[in-house]
Order: sequence, then C-alpha cells, then structure tokens
Amino acid sequence: MFKLFHGIAAVAAISIVVASSVVHAQEYPSRTVRIIVAQPPGGGTDTIARLIADRLSKQLGQAFIVENRPGAGMNVGTEAAARADADGYTLLLGLNGNMAVNPSLFSNLRYDPIRDFTPVAMLANYPFLLVVNKDLPAKSVKDLIDMAKAKPGTINYASAGNGTGQQLAMELFKILTGTNFTHVPYRGAQAAYIDVFSGQVPIFFDNISTAAAQVKGGMVRALAITTRERSKLLPDLPTLAESGIPTYEYHTWFGLWAPNKTPRPIIEKLNAEVRKALSDPAVINTIVASAGEPATMPLADIEPFVKAEITKWGEVVKKAGIKIE
Repeated sequence: MFKLFHGIAAVAAISIVVASSVVHAQEYPSRTVRIIVAQPPGGGTDTIARLIADRLSKQLGQAFIVENRPGAGMNVGTEAAARADADGYTLLLGLNGNMAVNPSLFSNLRYDPIRDFTPVAMLANYPFLLVVNKDLPAKSVKDLIDMAKAKPGTINYASAGNGTGQQLAMELFKILTGTNFTHVPYRGAQAAYIDVFSGQVPIFFDNISTAAAQVKGGMVRALAITTRERSKLLPDLPTLAESGIPTYEYHTWFGLWAPNKTPRPIIEKLNAEVRKALSDPAVINTIVASAGEPATMPLADIEPFVKAEITKWGEVVKKAGIKIE
C-alpha cells in the first residue's frame, strides 16, 4: 500500500509538471524575448537574427529584440546565452562557428553546444564559392588541383583569419584532394580580396553573399560552389562534388537555440512559429535576395546534425593544426 501510494503520488506530480509546462507555453511569450547574436551589428548573422525577430514579434504579439554580444570568436555572447535562465526569454542565434567549430578551436571553451543548449529551429543556409584571381591559369577545379600537385605548397590561399569558414573550407578541400596550399590569413574578407584581385594570393573561398558580387563584377573568377546543389543565383557554376570531389560539402548555417532545460512545449511553439515565418514569401525573398536559402530541417534532426558537424570540423581542425587561444 505504501509503495502504491508513492507511485500514485509520483505520477500525479509528473502530471502537474507537464500540465504546468503546457499552460506556460500557451501563455508564452508574455514579455520581451531577447535573441543574443555573438557578433557585431550589421553582418549576416545579425541580419538573419533581425529578420526572424521581426517576424516572431508580429506573429506572437511580443517584442523579440536582438542583443549583440560580440567578442572572443563568438564565445562571449554564446556563453552568456548558455548561462541564461531556461525560460524561453533568451535565445541564441547560432551558426557553424560557435556551435560546431569552436569546441575544437578553443581549449578553454566555457560552454558546450550540446550539453548547454536545446535546438529551436534552423533558419537559413549560405553556400561558399571557390574563387580565383581572374588571370590564374586554372580554369576549373581539376586545373587547380593539377597545378597544386605540380607545385606543392607554393600557391597561396587567402582567408578572413585563423579558424574562419574561409580557412576551414580550403583545409577541407586540401584534405579531400591531397593538395597543399599555403595559408595567408587576413583580418576580414575585404582585406583578403585586395590581394586576391592583385594575384598576390590568388585563391579564396568566401560566402556567396559577398563573393557573387565580385564574380559578377569581373573582379574574380568562380570555379565551383561548395554545396551539394547548384545555386539559382549562379546556375551554370558546378558544385565541387560535380567537379571531382564527391564528398565535399560546406555551407554556413544559421539557427536558433535556447538554454538547455527550456520547457519542451515552448521549444515546440517557437519551432512552429519559425517554420511559419520561413514559409512567408516576404521572408523567403529576403533570404534568397541575400544569396541564401531558408532551412527546412526538422527539429528532431538538428542535434544529430550539429553533433556530426562537431566531429567533421574537429577532424579538419586537427589535421590542419589550427589553434586559437
């Protein structure tokens, strides 16, 4: 009888917690929600965050505001989000860098993307382009590989800095093709392009949102796109997979996360609202106009995807010997 009583009491307690969570989700949000962006205002991450914040504000009738918390390779803002109350009123705009790459780049990282966060929704994906100086003899990816193998380590490639997507994209290329290029890091893509234009550092992987303008302006020549599918923006440009590197894939992805233990009903409500926002033609057009694509990944697939990305880029970082202290 004693065990039966405690069993009934336990079930009742769980039912009360579940019912409370559902009611809380129905009332959510009842005040302002902040979305932490771990980068300065004005960049692609900030733009996506403000686009989604605006739509969620309109759909849910409460303000969703963007709070920029840059610093330490996105670690400052990401850690702040990880330590926030798990009540749905603090969210994080996450991307490859802080959610998949930083665990391998930083030895003293004070957050764990899997342990400290719960996925809310994926938002958008942006390919990279492999571009070269317009006078470089290589007219295709095969030409570039042949050139590199003929002169190992003598051809330079640019990046926007150590550990950036521009470096990781090329280091993955090197691993999959067995080639050797010399890394020349710059402080940002704009500085890198100056030497790419001149031919001093003739090779660069860069986000399509900035690289496409340089291609269309005749400043550089594109050899391939890094995603599995071609871009509608440059439909004649082959993918790297089509160009002889069948397993190559890279893109910048953006998503929303909440602190771990945020009530599941709130996560599911937010996920539904984000999916609704991403189906709006105005939102789709805005993302496509910036050379991206709205994400369609189901909620259940996000965490396994991020775990796979952490493993993938951990191997690239290790093989390339990339370190940031």
